[in-house]
Formats: sequence, structure tokens, C-alpha cells
Amino acid sequence: MKRKPRSTRYPHLLGSRWTSVEPQWGWRHFQVRQRQDQKRGLVFAELEAVCDPQVRFWLNADLLQERTLWQPGWQPLQEDASSLKS
Repeated sequence: MKRKPRSTRYPHLLGSRWTSVEPQWGWRHFQVRQRQDQKRGLVFAELEAVCDPQVRFWLNADLLQERTLWQPGWQPLQEDASSLKS
């Protein structure tokens, strides 16, 4: 019996939107513009800042699954409780 070919990792990666928990190069909202599949199943994503298309960088797509670093979609900024006090 033949095995079914392994499906592509992260099939919906291209065009996906992400919010960085901490600012990256001054920005928090990014969109995946390119993907690159490497040997041994590694997948890299090129992220582009939504407000500044000149800000682009590559990262291992597995890092996008780390919720302490990245949130799916464009999330609103969380106000710091200390900044709300007058």
C-alpha cells in the first residue's frame, strides 16, 4: 500500500497576518509575503511590516506558533494600566 504524500506544512502561510507581542523594528503588525521551504521540513516566512513595506525580515515559521511571541491576525494594542492613570 502506497503512503499518501505528506501535506505541505503551513498551507495558508502566504498572506497571513500576524501581530508581534513586542515591536520588531518599531512595528507590531506584519503580513507574510513569501515562504521558503528548506530541506528537512524547515519553512521560513518573510514578514513585511504593514505600515512600512521597507521593513522585511525572514524567520522560521515555527516561531509564529509561539503565542508568547506572535498572535494570529492584527490584534489591537493593549494599553498599559499605568499609562491610563492621570
